[in-house]
Amino acid sequence: MSRLKLIQGDITKLQVDAIVNAANSSLLGGGGVDGAIHRAGGPQILEECRQIRNKQGGCKAGEAVITSGGNLKAKHVIHTVGPVWNGGSKNEEQLLANAYRNSLRVAIENSVSTIAFPNISTGIYGFPKRRAAEIAIETVQQFLQVNESIREVIFCCFDEENTNLYQQLLK
Repeated sequence: MSRLKLIQGDITKLQVDAIVNAANSSLLGGGGVDGAIHRAGGPQILEECRQIRNKQGGCKAGEAVITSGGNLKAKHVIHTVGPVWNGGSKNEEQLLANAYRNSLRVAIENSVSTIAFPNISTGIYGFPKRRAAEIAIETVQQFLQVNESIREVIFCCFDEENTNLYQQLLK
């Protein structure tokens, strides 16, 4: 049985150990999935993000931090910052892979066995959707090959375009 699963839907509704937030470096909420997670999760997540920001100055592209899930069904939110697409010349692919890898590392450090990812960097950050999906799948598959503790990784696509891309690539 594959440990990878694909669904189309709203990541804030999933009952998993952790959902991943495509956050901005301030960690203080924003648009897209970030805003949706903060709205659904309530003020507790924002307060924990503020504490992390005060302690370490936010979160850089490719890095990941964890908070509780607040009012979400998920126990935790892993906040990661994906890169803004600048044509591919600013290490964007490596930074995106790091965002997935570091989210999984933080998951293991916090005994997370089920985790759901959104499509990191493909919204307002402009990362080409197909290449982002390839990087996400390759990075997660490589990680799962050497790590048994994560039982299930869900790619949760909000839109049909990303869902179709992932379906093609996961065949």
